[in-house]
Amino acid sequence: MNLLEFSEYFLMAALAIYAVANLRIVSRRTIGMGLVGVAGLSISVAVILILVKNLYQLGFCTDIATALVILGPIGTIAFAGVLRGWKSG
Repeated sequence: MNLLEFSEYFLMAALAIYAVANLRIVSRRTIGMGLVGVAGLSISVAVILILVKNLYQLGFCTDIATALVILGPIGTIAFAGVLRGWKSG
């Protein structure tokens, strides 16, 4: 095992801990904390998927990670707009 592979596994472990911390943030009672937790969770899962793609040569992980990175902030902005009371039209 070379140093790069070891560092990728270490980063995956750190991101897993970060994802668990974001799950704890999501479980708070306020909506704002839920939005922050979900945004952090989607970023950590996307980076983990990119690392899995690099380690195990799985091509579909890139597509899923790209969708998470694009749709995560869009969903957060849309949900915040609904809470604020956007008027359509």
